[in-house]
Amino acid sequence: MSTTRTGYIALVGRPNVGKSTLMNAMLGEKLSIVTEKAQTTWQRVTGIATTAGVQMIFLDTPGLLVAKDLFQKSMLGEALAAVREADVVLLVMDAGRPLDAAATASMRDILDGSSAPLIVAVNKVDVVPHSAVQDGLRWAEALDARAFAISALSGTGLEELKEALVSSLPQAPFLYPADEIASEPVRFFVAELVRETIFERYRQEIPYSVVCRVEEFREEQEPIYIAVGVFVERESQKGILVGKAGVGIRELGGDSREKIEHLLGRSVYLDLWVKTLDGWRRKRDDLTRLGFHVPDDLR
Repeated sequence: MSTTRTGYIALVGRPNVGKSTLMNAMLGEKLSIVTEKAQTTWQRVTGIATTAGVQMIFLDTPGLLVAKDLFQKSMLGEALAAVREADVVLLVMDAGRPLDAAATASMRDILDGSSAPLIVAVNKVDVVPHSAVQDGLRWAEALDARAFAISALSGTGLEELKEALVSSLPQAPFLYPADEIASEPVRFFVAELVRETIFERYRQEIPYSVVCRVEEFREEQEPIYIAVGVFVERESQKGILVGKAGVGIRELGGDSREKIEHLLGRSVYLDLWVKTLDGWRRKRDDLTRLGFHVPDDLR
């Protein structure tokens, strides 16, 4: 009787260290949205990679940060929950951004929430000096963790990292069908692609003040009709997104539609509605309505 290995691998680390890029590389598919801006991932994304005898279930999490409002507390809660649930914790660090003593102590506190094996991926080795990579590896070894120098973008070191992850997984039956690559519904990824486009097109506070949710999805018709609510914190932000004579929202819709059509493999009629939800980042009821969860112990 053949034995399978299955388990949850939590990708954790500071914002913008390459967690989402790494998960996408491990899956061979773009699942988590990726932009050049920090803190793009707001909710946990589950990616599933199944090969002969092995199912790796990756949990891509928001970057670890000092939470300043209820919304950031919800993101921190997502990451902490993933650490507690994980069979393996994969700590991703940017080789070019070493952690100081305070950050290291904070990271230790977070990792203490798990008894799972710890593996450290020292990322972005293709763009930093060799000495910085060595510093990162030594930092990881001080945590009593296996450390790997990688580039999620170029693929350097990923096979060795994957072998270490597989060997750390428990022997268990598969938890998902072998052909699934995600546990979230298609609607989640559609909304994420619209949000990714906003991150790409706008600067300063706009991307961090906008959340998207699919409100209607009619896949029985051709083209598929999808209505997405684009929620902003202030009325002035609504004006910026809509643009003069509606030019801004049409361009946002066009760029988003192309991504969604690529995801679904079908023609799409995308209907974007910009709505003001005053101060949604600071209100528990609004966050819950928008699909976020704020643990009671992180109030």
